[in-house]
Amino acid sequence: MSTQQAADGGGCFHCGLPLPPHGEFQQQIEGQRRHFCCLGCQSVCAAIYEAGLDGFYQRTPDGTLLAPPPEPPRDLALFDLDAVQEEFVRELGAEREINLLVEGIHCAACVWLIERRLGTLPGILRAQVNLANKRLLLRWDNRQVQLSTIIKRLADIGYTATPFDPESAEGAIKKQNRALLFRMAVAGFAMMNLMWISIALYSGADTADGGQFRPLFHGIGFALATLTLFYSGSPFLKGAWAGLRHRHLTMDLPIAIGASATYLYSTYVTFNPAISGEVYFDTVVNFLFVILIGRYLEAMSKRQAVASTQRLLDLQPRVATLLVGDDERVVPIRSVKAGETVLVRGGEKVPVDGVVISGQGEIDESMLSGESQPVRKGAGEPVCAGTVNLHGALTLRVTATLRNTSLGHIIALVEEAQASRAPIQCMADRIVPWFVVVTLLLATLTFLWWVRGDFELALLAATSVLIITCPCAFGLATPMSIAVATGLAARYGILVKNGAVLETLSHVTHVVFDKTGTLTSGQMQLQQLSAREPARAEELLRQAASVEHYSEHSIARAIVEAAREQGLPLSDITPEAFESQLGYGVQGVVEGRFILLGTLHWLRQHKTEIDEGLREEAWQLEEGAATVVHMAVDGEHVAILAIADQLRPDAPRLVQQLRAAGIRMTLLSGDRRRVAAAVAAQLGGMEVIAEVLPQDKDQAIAALQSRGEWVAMVGDGVNDAPALMRANVGIALGSGTDVSMESADIVLMGDELDKVRLATALSRRTLRTIRQNITLSLAYNAIMVPLAMMAFITPLVAAIAMPISSLLVIGNAARIRTLFKGLR
Repeated sequence: MSTQQAADGGGCFHCGLPLPPHGEFQQQIEGQRRHFCCLGCQSVCAAIYEAGLDGFYQRTPDGTLLAPPPEPPRDLALFDLDAVQEEFVRELGAEREINLLVEGIHCAACVWLIERRLGTLPGILRAQVNLANKRLLLRWDNRQVQLSTIIKRLADIGYTATPFDPESAEGAIKKQNRALLFRMAVAGFAMMNLMWISIALYSGADTADGGQFRPLFHGIGFALATLTLFYSGSPFLKGAWAGLRHRHLTMDLPIAIGASATYLYSTYVTFNPAISGEVYFDTVVNFLFVILIGRYLEAMSKRQAVASTQRLLDLQPRVATLLVGDDERVVPIRSVKAGETVLVRGGEKVPVDGVVISGQGEIDESMLSGESQPVRKGAGEPVCAGTVNLHGALTLRVTATLRNTSLGHIIALVEEAQASRAPIQCMADRIVPWFVVVTLLLATLTFLWWVRGDFELALLAATSVLIITCPCAFGLATPMSIAVATGLAARYGILVKNGAVLETLSHVTHVVFDKTGTLTSGQMQLQQLSAREPARAEELLRQAASVEHYSEHSIARAIVEAAREQGLPLSDITPEAFESQLGYGVQGVVEGRFILLGTLHWLRQHKTEIDEGLREEAWQLEEGAATVVHMAVDGEHVAILAIADQLRPDAPRLVQQLRAAGIRMTLLSGDRRRVAAAVAAQLGGMEVIAEVLPQDKDQAIAALQSRGEWVAMVGDGVNDAPALMRANVGIALGSGTDVSMESADIVLMGDELDKVRLATALSRRTLRTIRQNITLSLAYNAIMVPLAMMAFITPLVAAIAMPISSLLVIGNAARIRTLFKGLR
């Protein structure tokens, strides 16, 4: 911001508002005395310059006038109390994360200022501002910096931050929309009255009886237009002035120039009776009214298009029935703690995450998992907040509330994805700033061309060009599409952690599947035990189960479960010298016998002589897709155990559809090649990479990427986590481990493989919609701007046409919500 601009404006150096009569707020800024409207603006400006962040003033876009800083919250020390933070913080550990609702955010420059100012604080791990929702996602180390210090630092630069509460946030949005509605109502009132004045003027009333009524009609028009321009049109005027002060041309500037030029010319004609020109007060009022309608509809359309997050918030009940002894108390959900007991009757929403203590019921989990069939729940089974208990009464032990519930985590993921930026958005962001310069240049050329013949025509044509050129669709093209897509995905149990993932997934050329638990059900069962001495089969099973009892592998669980089903005693046997090597096998000493269980390679490592009969039988079993575990006792190869796993019912259909879409596939497994090849054959054939150790899975992904493939990895186990992170897109099944879901970019709630296809289809539809939206905006400007320059379009028609491009973009993005209806 230049000194001359501040001096000429006579306004506050920080916010631009008028200075108080006595001008007592002054401070030396970079060697020059600056004037401020209040102590808050003075302090904020000084803090910004002291921190070396004066670039904030050059980055203020979109023409929003800065406001004096809001009043900072009182009693900041309260925010450091764990009792207060536990309502808003996901986990009360050393590193904490919270969403703050920040008052005072106006534009992208505010985002820049907040993120960089907080970045200088020690202990700040992450500070990401969501401009659309005016929220700050903050992660900090509570050992190095307190939350009150962070909020105080925000207050120093002009922002008031409080922990995010959905109800207060919704109230703030409604307040903004109500103010916009009031401005629109005033403009509408003026437009309707000016319509009668215009009819009278067009019918010749200004020339009747010697023109004695002309001053009256023009004066009424002047009064109505003045009220409309300086009240209803004030956001455009303030935005344009703020942009000029901060050397940033915004789209409010062409609107302000067009309205002001038409108003000033009409005022000049009104107060100079000698001038016989026409007045255009009706044009000023009409196009401001239409533009305000467009902005209001745009705001409503945005809220409707991204309403999925609000619908998820609405799933959280506000109260719970707490059981204290024999008493039932209806209490606010914020007061419920983990470990307490709540009652959920039939027809009620589950208010917390918990475990069923008693009772049975059918739970509708469709809003979380996308699964339409109710799930029966009984004692010992988990239930999630936001689901509905259709029948029966359940008594639950609370395990998590509010943000710590599964619903809370889903909402956090969706909000984070909606705030993210896809790579294609960078192109639009580079184009938008040039729109204003081009608009002003075209309007000037239009005026200079037409003024040679008719000044009024030149003025109206130039005003039309100023109004009709609009880059808003470019700004909305990507974020609206991503917001709608991520919200829709969440409704169907597909959690997209980052909006950029949707663009990446649309480019995927190769999908890699883990075998066990992904393409197969993961519910392994002992199919057969073949022993060299059949009479010893039961004894060998008991010994094998005793060793495997200490392993967490799904194969181990199958062996232990088989022993229990046969009633074999395991509790009185404790193996000694137990050892497990991932990808190979286990060993231990049971009743003085050294037991080995695992692959042939594992047995050979321990100098075991392989029985050829058992090896031949194992070969045949593996050809039938069974996993074979070899067993040795005291160095003698004595038995094989065949473990069977069933394909998921929807796996063949998914593979067929991906193949039809031209996507290559690979089956990645640590199992023997014959087993993996048999599974691939059942699915119609695909590339097989087998006998891969867990630590080498990510290298298999890297090898595919080195061939130029865009790889998506689908897995569910702990050993899939490195591969999920290495892949261009990692997709984890919700039935998998916490580690795999943390490592993935997309989490599929439940275990429906078909959601992989839905996610892929959604990504391609989203990218196609973004490109369509950019094309719509280009086509709109390519058609309408030349028509306006040729004076074929009046300012009123321009005002009607301008919001159309934005509404088309919003409407086209909203069409993404119909995608799954045609695919399921």
